[in-house]
Amino acid sequence: MANLFLEINNDLKQAMRDKKALELSVLRMLLASLKNKKIELIVPELNDDQVVMVIKTEVKKRKDSVMAYKNGNREDLAEKELAEIKILEKYMPEQMGEEEVEKIVKETIDSMGEVTMQDFGKIMGAVMNKTKGQADGNAVSAIVKKILK
Repeated sequence: MANLFLEINNDLKQAMRDKKALELSVLRMLLASLKNKKIELIVPELNDDQVVMVIKTEVKKRKDSVMAYKNGNREDLAEKELAEIKILEKYMPEQMGEEEVEKIVKETIDSMGEVTMQDFGKIMGAVMNKTKGQADGNAVSAIVKKILK
C-alpha cells in the first residue's frame, strides 16, 4: 500500500479524534476520490504518483470553485475552498521554483533539437514527465510558450 495513502488514512483518524470538522470532510472526500480512481484503473492499490495526481485534480477543482465564488461575490465560500486547498496541499510534493522549471524546459527543448510551436504538446509531455507533479501545468505551459516565441 502506498505511503501517502496510509498517511492520509492516519490523518483522517487523527482528525476524527481532534474533532476537526473541515479537515475530516476534506480527507473523507479525498479518500472517496482515491477509491474511485482505484476502481477506475482496476488496480489493487494506487501508488504515490497516482495519489498525487488525484490530489492535484481535487486542488484544481477547488481553485476553479474559488474563482467562481469570487465572481459571484461569495467570499465566505471562497475562503472555505481555500482552507480545503491548504489541507490538500499538505500531501502534494514540494513545488519547483520557476527557475528550476525553466531550466528543465530548456534542457528538454535542447535535447529535442529544432522545435517549433507545433511541437508544443511533445515538449509539454516530456517536461511534465520530468517534473512528476512538482510543477503546475499552467506555469509550465507559460514557460514553454515564452521560450518557443
